[in-house]
Amino acid sequence: MVLRDARRNRVTRLDKLPIHKRILGVLGPGLITGASDDDPSGIGTYSQAGAQFGFGICWIMLFSYPLMVAIQETSARVGRTTGHGIAGAIRAHYPGWLLHPVVTLLFLANTINIGADLSAMGDAVQLLIGGPRAVYVVLLAALCAGLQIFVSYARYAPLLKWMTLSLFAYFATLMVIKLDWLELARGVLVPSFSSDAEFWTTVVAVLGTTISPYLFFWQAAQECEDIRAHPERQALRQAPRQGAAAIDRIRADTYFGMAVSNLVALAIIATTAATLHADGVRDIRTSAEAAAALKPLAGDFAATLFALGIVGTGMLAIPVLAGSAAYALAEARGWPIGLAKQPRHAPGFYGTIAIATMCGVLLNFLPVDPIRALFLSAVVNGMVAAPVMAIIMLLATSKRVMGRFVIGPGLQIFGWTATAVMAAATVAMFLAAVP
Repeated sequence: MVLRDARRNRVTRLDKLPIHKRILGVLGPGLITGASDDDPSGIGTYSQAGAQFGFGICWIMLFSYPLMVAIQETSARVGRTTGHGIAGAIRAHYPGWLLHPVVTLLFLANTINIGADLSAMGDAVQLLIGGPRAVYVVLLAALCAGLQIFVSYARYAPLLKWMTLSLFAYFATLMVIKLDWLELARGVLVPSFSSDAEFWTTVVAVLGTTISPYLFFWQAAQECEDIRAHPERQALRQAPRQGAAAIDRIRADTYFGMAVSNLVALAIIATTAATLHADGVRDIRTSAEAAAALKPLAGDFAATLFALGIVGTGMLAIPVLAGSAAYALAEARGWPIGLAKQPRHAPGFYGTIAIATMCGVLLNFLPVDPIRALFLSAVVNGMVAAPVMAIIMLLATSKRVMGRFVIGPGLQIFGWTATAVMAAATVAMFLAAVP
C-alpha cells in the first residue's frame, strides 16, 4: 500500500514510515469522534451514574458499544461514499422541510452543550489553580474557536488526534484508587435492573450522552474533509476501486475510536462507583463536583487527574460540537465549507463556529441553571437522534445514494436496532419527566 505525494511526485511505502505516523494514518475521524463523546457534560453524566448506582450500571457501556459502532460507521460510510456530510446528503435526497428543523435543533443542542462544557472546564481550572472562573470560560472558548478558525486543517487534524491522549487521565485515575476488579467485571458482564424511575432516567441519560447526533454529523463531515485534503482520495461513487481499502480503514478507525470512548466512560463510572458510591455520596451534579468530591476520598492526585481530564476532553469536544453545527448549517444552506478553506473563503462556515462558541459563553453569564440547560440539551438531542438515525439508515441502504456501497445486513441490523433503542429511550425520558 502506498501514499502518493502529488507535490513531490514520489511514493512512500507505509511500512517505512515511523509507527506513530502509520497509526495516525489509519486512525482519524473515528478516533476523534469517539474521544469527543467523553466531553465534560458527558463526564458529569457518567460520574452521576457511578455515584448513584455503583458498578450495577456498568453493563450499559458494553451494551451500547455495538450500537454506537454501527451508527457511526454507517455515518462515516455515507460521507466517504457520497462526498457529502449528513446534512448535505439529506439536502440532496430529501425535502428542505425535513432538513432545516433537524439542523436548527442540532445547532440549539450543540450550543447548549458547548455552554455546559465551558462551565465544567471553568470550574475544573478554578479547582486546579483558583482564580476567576468567568475569565477561564472566556479564554478557553477563545482558544477552542481560534484553533479551528486560524490553524490550517493540515495542522489542526493531527492536533485533535494527539489531544485524545487527555482521555488517559481517567485510566490513570482508575489506577490510583482502590478498586474491586471482580465487582467491576460483574457489573460489566451481568446486567442488573431496577424498577426505580431514577435508574431508567439514568440509563436514558447515559445512552443519550453516548449516542449523540453531533457525532454522526462530525464523523461523516470529517470523511469528506479528508477527501478534500488528500487529492488522491475521491468519493467512492466516483472511485469505486478505492472502496475496499477505505471501508476497511473506516471500520478499524470506528471500532477503535468507539472502544476508547466507551472504555473511558467505563473508567469514569468505575472511579465514582468505587469512591463516591462506596462512601455514600450519591448526588453529583457536574463533572467538576465529582473531581472535588474525589479529593477527600481518593486523594489530591486522583482529583487533579480527574480535573485535568475535564479540561483536556473539553478542548477536544468543543471544537467538535461547534464544527458539527457549522458543517450541518453550511451544507444545508449550500455555503462553502471545510476546515481546509481559509476563513475568507468560507465566512458562513467559520462564522457559525464563532457564533456557536460565543453563544455557549453567553449561557455562562445568564441566570440559567447549567444543569437545567444540560437537561434541555438532552431533550433536544433525544428529539433529533432517532429521526436522524432513521434518515442515515435510509440513505445508507439506498442504491440510488450509495451505489454498490450500500451497507450490509450486519450493519443494517445493528443500525436499525440502535435507532429503535434511541427512540425507546427518548419516549422513556419524556415519560419519566411526566409527574
